Amino acid sequence: MADDAEDRADALFHALSDRTRRDIMRRILAGEHSVSALAAKYEMSFAAVQKHVAVLERAGLLTKRRNGREQLATGDVTAVRAVSTMLTELEQVWRGRIARIDELLSTESPKEN
Repeated sequence: MADDAEDRADALFHALSDRTRRDIMRRILAGEHSVSALAAKYEMSFAAVQKHVAVLERAGLLTKRRNGREQLATGDVTAVRAVSTMLTELEQVWRGRIARIDELLSTESPKEN
């Protein structure tokens, strides 16, 4: 994988490594939310929620747009699919290794006592 792709993967998985950010993603993938409305859902400051939203935005998982004084956040389904694709690729590597281990174990000759 090229360095750019690795950097992108790092940013995506970092952004999704936090429970609050995953919850924010669930909410905005269901529909556009203002950052203010999101902040009201959590027992943390508005600034803390803004920081979470900024991490998700830098990772490309959401976009923001202004509507008057509000900032509206929308989830990027394409970016979420990219995460899913990366996880599928990792799963395929893992399954390939497990299959190889199974193959090696089944071809080993039994030891004599």
